[in-house]
Amino acid sequence: MKNSLKIAFVLLCFAPTLFAGNEDRVGSAGASDLLINPWARSSSLGDAGIASANGLEATYMNIAGLAFTDQTQLKFNYSNWMGTAGISFNSAGIAQRISESGVLAISIQSMNFGDIPITTVENPEGNIGFFSPRTNIFNVGYARTFSSSIYGGINFKVISANISNLKTSGVAIDAGIRYVTGEQEQVKFGIALKNVGPVMKYKGDGLAQQAAYVTTGFIASLEERSSAFEMPSLLSIGGSYDFIFNEVSKLNLALGFTANSFSNDQYRIGLDYGMTNDRMAFNIRGGYVYEKNLLSLENRSNALVGPTAGFSIDALVGEDKSALGVEYCARFAGIFGTIHTLGVTIALK
Repeated sequence: MKNSLKIAFVLLCFAPTLFAGNEDRVGSAGASDLLINPWARSSSLGDAGIASANGLEATYMNIAGLAFTDQTQLKFNYSNWMGTAGISFNSAGIAQRISESGVLAISIQSMNFGDIPITTVENPEGNIGFFSPRTNIFNVGYARTFSSSIYGGINFKVISANISNLKTSGVAIDAGIRYVTGEQEQVKFGIALKNVGPVMKYKGDGLAQQAAYVTTGFIASLEERSSAFEMPSLLSIGGSYDFIFNEVSKLNLALGFTANSFSNDQYRIGLDYGMTNDRMAFNIRGGYVYEKNLLSLENRSNALVGPTAGFSIDALVGEDKSALGVEYCARFAGIFGTIHTLGVTIALK
Protein backbone atom coordinates (compact mmCIF):
# COMPACT_ATOMS: atom_id res chain seq x y z
CA MET A 1 0.00 0.00 0.00
CA LYS A 2 2.72 2.49 0.96
CA ASN A 3 4.78 1.63 -2.12
CA SER A 4 1.75 2.11 -4.39
CA LEU A 5 1.09 5.56 -2.93
CA LYS A 6 4.73 6.53 -3.43
CA ILE A 7 4.75 5.40 -7.06
CA ALA A 8 1.50 7.23 -7.81
CA PHE A 9 2.76 10.41 -6.16
CA VAL A 10 5.96 10.35 -8.22
CA LEU A 11 4.01 9.81 -11.47
CA LEU A 12 1.65 12.70 -10.79
CA CYS A 13 4.46 15.03 -9.79
CA PHE A 14 6.77 14.29 -12.72
CA ALA A 15 4.16 13.73 -15.43
CA PRO A 16 4.26 17.41 -16.54
CA THR A 17 8.01 17.13 -17.07
CA LEU A 18 7.91 13.79 -18.86
CA PHE A 19 5.06 14.58 -21.23
CA ALA A 20 5.29 18.34 -21.86
CA GLY A 21 3.23 19.31 -24.92
CA ASN A 22 4.68 20.71 -28.13
CA GLU A 23 3.24 24.19 -28.60
CA ASP A 24 4.40 24.30 -32.23
CA ARG A 25 1.92 21.53 -33.10
CA VAL A 26 -1.17 23.14 -31.56
CA GLY A 27 -4.08 23.01 -33.98
CA SER A 28 -2.33 20.82 -36.56
CA ALA A 29 -4.29 17.61 -35.86
CA GLY A 30 -7.73 16.70 -37.15
CA ALA A 31 -10.68 14.72 -35.78
CA SER A 32 -10.84 17.08 -32.79
CA ASP A 33 -14.27 15.69 -31.85
CA LEU A 34 -12.33 12.75 -30.37
CA LEU A 35 -11.36 15.14 -27.56
CA ILE A 36 -14.98 15.83 -26.52
CA ASN A 37 -16.38 13.89 -23.58
CA PRO A 38 -19.96 12.98 -24.56
CA TRP A 39 -21.06 11.81 -21.09
CA ALA A 40 -22.48 14.13 -18.43
CA ARG A 41 -21.31 12.49 -15.20
CA SER A 42 -17.59 12.35 -15.96
CA SER A 43 -17.71 15.74 -17.73
CA SER A 44 -18.99 17.28 -14.49
CA LEU A 45 -15.67 16.34 -12.87
CA GLY A 46 -13.68 18.20 -15.50
CA ASP A 47 -12.71 14.83 -17.03
CA ALA A 48 -10.63 14.16 -13.91
CA GLY A 49 -12.11 10.67 -13.40
CA ILE A 50 -9.29 8.87 -15.20
CA ALA A 51 -9.06 6.46 -12.26
CA SER A 52 -12.68 6.55 -11.05
CA ALA A 53 -15.10 6.62 -14.03
CA ASN A 54 -17.01 3.34 -14.37
CA GLY A 55 -19.24 1.74 -17.00
CA LEU A 56 -19.92 3.49 -20.30
CA GLU A 57 -18.45 6.73 -18.94
CA ALA A 58 -15.10 4.93 -18.93
CA THR A 59 -15.18 4.32 -22.69
CA TYR A 60 -14.10 7.94 -23.01
CA MET A 61 -12.14 8.49 -19.77
CA ASN A 62 -10.21 5.22 -19.31
CA ILE A 63 -11.51 2.04 -20.90
CA ALA A 64 -10.30 -0.01 -17.92
CA GLY A 65 -13.22 1.37 -15.87
CA LEU A 66 -15.65 -0.49 -18.14
CA ALA A 67 -14.75 -3.63 -16.16
CA PHE A 68 -16.76 -2.24 -13.20
CA THR A 69 -20.09 -2.62 -15.04
CA ASP A 70 -22.41 -4.75 -12.88
CA GLN A 71 -24.51 -6.45 -15.56
CA THR A 72 -26.09 -4.19 -18.21
CA GLN A 73 -25.90 -0.43 -18.65
CA LEU A 74 -27.54 1.81 -21.26
CA LYS A 75 -26.91 5.53 -21.69
CA PHE A 76 -28.33 8.34 -23.83
CA ASN A 77 -26.80 11.84 -23.69
CA TYR A 78 -27.35 15.10 -25.58
CA SER A 79 -25.19 18.24 -25.63
CA ASN A 80 -25.69 21.65 -27.26
CA TRP A 81 -22.01 21.79 -28.14
CA MET A 82 -20.39 25.22 -27.99
CA GLY A 83 -23.54 26.66 -26.46
CA THR A 84 -25.09 29.10 -28.91
CA ALA A 85 -23.25 27.70 -31.96
CA GLY A 86 -26.20 25.47 -32.88
CA ILE A 87 -24.28 22.16 -32.86
CA SER A 88 -26.05 19.09 -31.49
CA PHE A 89 -23.97 16.26 -30.04
CA ASN A 90 -25.81 12.97 -29.43
CA SER A 91 -24.41 9.89 -27.73
CA ALA A 92 -25.79 6.44 -26.98
CA GLY A 93 -24.32 3.16 -25.85
CA ILE A 94 -24.71 -0.17 -24.13
CA ALA A 95 -22.34 -2.10 -21.88
CA GLN A 96 -22.90 -5.78 -21.16
CA ARG A 97 -21.04 -8.17 -18.88
CA ILE A 98 -20.28 -11.24 -20.99
CA SER A 99 -18.33 -13.27 -18.44
CA GLU A 100 -17.31 -13.18 -14.81
CA SER A 101 -14.31 -11.02 -15.67
CA GLY A 102 -15.13 -9.45 -19.07
CA VAL A 103 -17.38 -6.57 -20.22
CA LEU A 104 -18.17 -5.53 -23.79
CA ALA A 105 -19.43 -2.05 -24.78
CA ILE A 106 -20.75 -0.52 -28.00
CA SER A 107 -21.42 3.21 -28.32
CA ILE A 108 -21.82 5.89 -30.95
CA GLN A 109 -21.41 9.67 -30.95
CA SER A 110 -22.87 11.87 -33.66
CA MET A 111 -22.29 15.59 -34.14
CA ASN A 112 -24.69 17.55 -36.36
CA PHE A 113 -23.73 21.09 -37.41
CA GLY A 114 -27.16 21.97 -38.78
CA ASP A 115 -28.08 23.19 -42.26
CA ILE A 116 -25.54 25.52 -43.86
CA PRO A 117 -26.32 27.47 -47.08
CA ILE A 118 -24.43 26.36 -50.19
CA THR A 119 -22.44 29.21 -51.76
CA THR A 120 -20.31 29.28 -54.89
CA VAL A 121 -18.28 31.85 -56.79
CA GLU A 122 -21.25 32.40 -59.08
CA ASN A 123 -23.74 32.41 -56.18
CA PRO A 124 -22.02 34.04 -53.18
CA GLU A 125 -25.37 34.83 -51.55
CA GLY A 126 -26.50 31.20 -51.60
CA ASN A 127 -30.18 30.51 -52.31
CA ILE A 128 -29.22 27.27 -54.07
CA GLY A 129 -29.76 24.81 -51.22
CA PHE A 130 -28.15 23.64 -48.00
CA PHE A 131 -25.66 21.02 -46.83
CA SER A 132 -25.38 19.35 -43.40
CA PRO A 133 -21.88 18.50 -42.12
CA ARG A 134 -21.72 15.52 -39.77
CA THR A 135 -19.12 13.61 -37.82
CA ASN A 136 -19.62 10.18 -36.27
CA ILE A 137 -17.58 8.02 -33.90
CA PHE A 138 -18.36 4.33 -33.47
CA ASN A 139 -16.77 2.57 -30.47
CA VAL A 140 -16.33 -1.09 -29.55
CA GLY A 141 -14.64 -1.58 -26.19
CA TYR A 142 -13.65 -4.51 -24.03
CA ALA A 143 -12.40 -4.47 -20.45
CA ARG A 144 -11.31 -7.27 -18.16
CA THR A 145 -10.61 -7.90 -14.49
CA PHE A 146 -7.12 -9.36 -14.20
CA SER A 147 -6.99 -9.54 -10.40
CA SER A 148 -8.70 -8.05 -7.37
CA SER A 149 -6.77 -4.82 -7.92
CA ILE A 150 -5.78 -4.65 -11.61
CA TYR A 151 -8.17 -3.87 -14.48
CA GLY A 152 -7.45 -3.17 -18.13
CA GLY A 153 -9.19 -2.59 -21.43
CA ILE A 154 -8.98 -1.61 -25.08
CA ASN A 155 -11.32 0.44 -27.24
CA PHE A 156 -11.52 0.48 -31.06
CA LYS A 157 -12.91 3.56 -32.83
CA VAL A 158 -14.10 4.22 -36.35
CA ILE A 159 -14.28 7.94 -37.19
CA SER A 160 -16.07 9.44 -40.17
CA ALA A 161 -16.78 13.03 -41.24
CA ASN A 162 -18.48 14.42 -44.30
CA ILE A 163 -20.00 17.41 -46.03
CA SER A 164 -21.89 17.35 -49.34
CA ASN A 165 -18.85 16.66 -51.52
CA LEU A 166 -16.02 15.67 -49.17
CA LYS A 167 -15.58 12.84 -46.69
CA THR A 168 -12.95 11.13 -44.58
CA SER A 169 -12.73 8.12 -42.30
CA GLY A 170 -10.20 6.52 -40.01
CA VAL A 171 -9.61 4.17 -37.11
CA ALA A 172 -8.03 4.67 -33.71
CA ILE A 173 -7.34 2.68 -30.55
CA ASP A 174 -7.54 3.53 -26.84
CA ALA A 175 -5.95 1.45 -24.08
CA GLY A 176 -6.06 1.86 -20.34
CA ILE A 177 -5.28 0.27 -17.00
CA ARG A 178 -6.51 0.87 -13.46
CA TYR A 179 -5.07 -0.13 -10.11
CA VAL A 180 -7.30 -0.25 -7.01
CA THR A 181 -6.12 -0.62 -3.43
CA GLY A 182 -7.09 0.22 0.16
CA GLU A 183 -9.14 -1.59 2.81
CA GLN A 184 -12.37 -0.31 1.21
CA GLU A 185 -10.91 0.02 -2.31
CA GLN A 186 -10.90 3.76 -1.82
CA VAL A 187 -7.56 4.42 -3.56
CA LYS A 188 -7.41 4.24 -7.35
CA PHE A 189 -4.79 5.00 -9.99
CA GLY A 190 -5.27 5.00 -13.75
CA ILE A 191 -3.42 5.62 -16.98
CA ALA A 192 -4.89 5.81 -20.49
CA LEU A 193 -3.42 6.19 -23.97
CA LYS A 194 -6.00 7.48 -26.45
CA ASN A 195 -6.57 8.22 -30.13
CA VAL A 196 -3.65 6.26 -31.54
CA GLY A 197 -4.09 5.52 -35.23
CA PRO A 198 -2.97 6.18 -38.80
CA VAL A 199 -3.36 9.53 -40.52
CA MET A 200 -6.63 10.57 -42.15
CA LYS A 201 -7.23 12.31 -45.46
CA TYR A 202 -10.21 13.99 -47.12
CA LYS A 203 -11.44 12.74 -50.50
CA GLY A 204 -14.29 13.63 -52.83
CA ASP A 205 -15.55 15.79 -55.66
CA GLY A 206 -15.01 18.92 -53.59
CA LEU A 207 -11.31 18.69 -54.41
CA ALA A 208 -11.90 18.61 -58.19
CA GLN A 209 -12.08 21.61 -60.51
CA GLN A 210 -12.77 21.90 -64.21
CA ALA A 211 -10.13 23.53 -66.39
CA ALA A 212 -10.34 24.45 -70.10
CA TYR A 213 -7.30 24.08 -72.36
CA VAL A 214 -6.91 27.26 -74.41
CA THR A 215 -5.30 25.60 -77.43
CA THR A 216 -7.74 22.71 -77.87
CA GLY A 217 -10.86 23.84 -76.03
CA PHE A 218 -11.04 20.55 -74.16
CA ILE A 219 -12.34 20.61 -70.59
CA ALA A 220 -10.58 18.46 -68.00
CA SER A 221 -11.22 17.71 -64.32
CA LEU A 222 -8.22 18.41 -62.12
CA GLU A 223 -8.11 16.98 -58.60
CA GLU A 224 -6.20 18.85 -55.91
CA ARG A 225 -4.19 16.83 -53.43
CA SER A 226 -5.47 16.82 -49.86
CA SER A 227 -2.93 16.94 -47.06
CA ALA A 228 -3.13 14.12 -44.52
CA PHE A 229 -3.66 14.94 -40.85
CA GLU A 230 -2.91 13.08 -37.63
CA MET A 231 -5.13 11.93 -34.78
CA PRO A 232 -5.16 14.05 -31.58
CA SER A 233 -3.36 11.41 -29.52
CA LEU A 234 -2.89 11.93 -25.78
CA LEU A 235 -1.77 10.29 -22.55
CA SER A 236 -3.76 10.69 -19.32
CA ILE A 237 -2.63 9.87 -15.78
CA GLY A 238 -4.90 10.18 -12.76
CA GLY A 239 -5.66 9.16 -9.23
CA SER A 240 -8.63 9.34 -6.91
CA TYR A 241 -9.46 8.82 -3.25
CA ASP A 242 -12.84 8.11 -1.62
CA PHE A 243 -13.47 9.81 1.71
CA ILE A 244 -16.07 7.42 3.14
CA PHE A 245 -18.01 9.22 5.87
CA ASN A 246 -20.54 6.48 6.60
CA GLU A 247 -22.58 3.81 4.82
CA VAL A 248 -24.70 6.33 2.93
CA SER A 249 -22.34 9.17 1.98
CA LYS A 250 -18.86 9.63 0.57
CA LEU A 251 -16.72 12.22 -1.23
CA ASN A 252 -14.50 11.33 -4.17
CA LEU A 253 -11.48 13.51 -4.93
CA ALA A 254 -10.04 13.00 -8.42
CA LEU A 255 -6.84 14.44 -9.88
CA GLY A 256 -5.61 14.09 -13.44
CA PHE A 257 -3.00 15.21 -15.93
CA THR A 258 -3.39 15.01 -19.71
CA ALA A 259 -0.41 15.24 -22.06
CA ASN A 260 -1.81 16.31 -25.43
CA SER A 261 0.24 15.82 -28.58
CA PHE A 262 -1.41 18.68 -30.47
CA SER A 263 -2.64 21.09 -27.78
CA ASN A 264 -1.62 22.41 -24.39
CA ASP A 265 -1.23 19.95 -21.53
CA GLN A 266 -4.05 20.04 -19.00
CA TYR A 267 -4.34 19.67 -15.22
CA ARG A 268 -7.64 18.45 -13.78
CA ILE A 269 -9.36 18.29 -10.42
CA GLY A 270 -12.83 17.02 -9.61
CA LEU A 271 -15.06 16.44 -6.57
CA ASP A 272 -18.02 14.06 -6.43
CA TYR A 273 -20.19 13.96 -3.29
CA GLY A 274 -22.73 11.15 -3.18
CA MET A 275 -25.58 10.15 -0.87
CA THR A 276 -27.44 6.85 -1.10
CA ASN A 277 -30.42 5.28 0.64
CA ASP A 278 -32.71 2.34 -0.13
CA ARG A 279 -34.67 4.24 -2.79
CA MET A 280 -32.39 6.83 -4.31
CA ALA A 281 -28.81 7.87 -5.02
CA PHE A 282 -27.90 11.54 -5.42
CA ASN A 283 -24.54 12.94 -6.57
CA ILE A 284 -23.36 16.51 -7.00
CA ARG A 285 -20.13 17.13 -8.89
CA GLY A 286 -17.74 19.90 -9.76
CA GLY A 287 -14.41 20.22 -11.51
CA TYR A 288 -11.82 22.51 -13.00
CA VAL A 289 -9.47 22.11 -15.98
CA TYR A 290 -6.40 24.31 -16.27
CA GLU A 291 -3.97 24.76 -19.14
CA LYS A 292 -1.41 27.35 -20.16
CA ASN A 293 -2.85 30.82 -20.90
CA LEU A 294 -6.34 29.72 -19.91
CA LEU A 295 -6.89 32.87 -17.84
CA SER A 296 -5.73 35.15 -20.66
CA LEU A 297 -8.57 36.16 -22.95
CA GLU A 298 -6.14 37.12 -25.71
CA ASN A 299 -3.79 34.12 -25.58
CA ARG A 300 -5.85 31.09 -24.57
CA SER A 301 -6.37 28.42 -27.24
CA ASN A 302 -9.36 26.61 -25.71
CA ALA A 303 -12.99 27.76 -25.89
CA LEU A 304 -13.73 26.05 -22.55
CA VAL A 305 -12.75 28.36 -19.70
CA GLY A 306 -12.20 25.77 -16.93
CA PRO A 307 -15.08 25.19 -14.46
CA THR A 308 -17.56 22.31 -14.76
CA ALA A 309 -20.51 21.29 -12.59
CA GLY A 310 -23.36 18.82 -12.57
CA PHE A 311 -25.50 16.33 -10.71
CA SER A 312 -27.26 12.99 -11.12
CA ILE A 313 -30.28 11.36 -9.49
CA ASP A 314 -30.81 7.58 -9.63
CA ALA A 315 -33.96 5.79 -8.55
CA LEU A 316 -33.09 2.37 -7.12
CA VAL A 317 -35.69 -0.26 -7.94
CA GLY A 318 -36.13 -3.95 -7.19
CA GLU A 319 -34.32 -6.17 -4.76
CA ASP A 320 -31.09 -5.96 -6.75
CA LYS A 321 -31.14 -2.12 -6.66
CA SER A 322 -31.14 -1.60 -10.43
CA ALA A 323 -30.99 2.11 -11.24
CA LEU A 324 -32.89 4.47 -13.51
CA GLY A 325 -31.12 7.81 -13.48
CA VAL A 326 -30.95 11.26 -15.01
CA GLU A 327 -27.82 13.39 -15.21
CA TYR A 328 -26.81 16.94 -16.07
CA CYS A 329 -23.54 18.73 -16.70
CA ALA A 330 -22.66 22.37 -17.39
CA ARG A 331 -19.44 23.34 -19.15
CA PHE A 332 -18.62 26.99 -19.71
CA ALA A 333 -17.39 28.18 -23.11
CA GLY A 334 -16.84 31.91 -22.68
CA ILE A 335 -18.52 33.97 -25.40
CA PHE A 336 -20.25 30.83 -26.74
CA GLY A 337 -22.22 30.49 -23.52
CA THR A 338 -22.89 27.35 -21.48
CA ILE A 339 -22.72 23.83 -22.85
CA HIS A 340 -25.55 21.78 -21.33
CA THR A 341 -25.39 17.99 -21.33
CA LEU A 342 -28.51 16.01 -20.39
CA GLY A 343 -28.75 12.26 -20.19
CA VAL A 344 -30.50 9.11 -19.02
CA THR A 345 -28.81 6.03 -17.60
CA ILE A 346 -30.33 2.59 -17.02
CA ALA A 347 -28.20 0.20 -14.98
CA LEU A 348 -29.37 -3.39 -14.44
CA LYS A 349 -27.75 -5.63 -11.85
